[in-house]
Amino acid sequence: MFGIGDFARLGRVSVRMLRHYDAIGLLRPAHVDESTGYRRYHAAQLAVLNRIIALKDLGFTLQQVGAILDENVEVAEFHGMLRLRRAELAAGLAADLARLARVEARLSLIEKEGLMSIDEVVVKRVPAVRVAELTAVAASYQSQDITPVAQPLFAELYRRFTAEGLTPTGPGIAYYEPTEGGVLMHAGCPVAAELRPGSEDALAIVDLPAIEAATVLHRGSMDQSDDAVQKIARWIESEGRTSAGYSREVYLEAMGDQVDWVTEFQEPLA
Repeated sequence: MFGIGDFARLGRVSVRMLRHYDAIGLLRPAHVDESTGYRRYHAAQLAVLNRIIALKDLGFTLQQVGAILDENVEVAEFHGMLRLRRAELAAGLAADLARLARVEARLSLIEKEGLMSIDEVVVKRVPAVRVAELTAVAASYQSQDITPVAQPLFAELYRRFTAEGLTPTGPGIAYYEPTEGGVLMHAGCPVAAELRPGSEDALAIVDLPAIEAATVLHRGSMDQSDDAVQKIARWIESEGRTSAGYSREVYLEAMGDQVDWVTEFQEPLA
């Protein structure tokens, strides 16, 4: 048997923590000397301690830990619980990192206030284009709402292209319009052919009209693209122009890591 100090050292916890677990009935010593009050533990109790620490570190309360231990769950079930909790924590971490990235992007915009150059804005005539497209609703124009919709939508679009035997004639195009409950996103790709009879009805052929557009090239992640949009807004105001129609995003280079992407933002002009 081991004294509380040695057991704490072997279990990589503090003596104070072991005393607390004893007080709340979570991990009782195997033996307590009646005259001295010294606590002694069996090595086998390290297994219980390991479970307590693992569950606590995964976010369970000590009350929940006690309930789990009382159920004497099998090791396989215990591992399943831990994997599920780990997945939840990983998802939370990913969400926090994404939120931090958005905050950093907004701070970058704030830092550029008064310094943002509009020299990169190019006005050009964009010819009419026929696209095959799919649509889905996003909650808002914010990147955290658009990205989870856009990625599977384009993946499904290109899957349908393969199934229909269609060949893209240009880079992917996205455009948006307000709709009840959010934003309707159109994910399309230029195509020369009509759909064959009997094709899946969700894949539509749309002729986008020719437009005069204020354009900016953005290099990098779409989560960091707000500055491109705001450059166009500043240019439009400075030139006394007016937006008209739905803005477009043309994914000139959209393979691999988003840090290497090149996207052209097109704002139609009246």
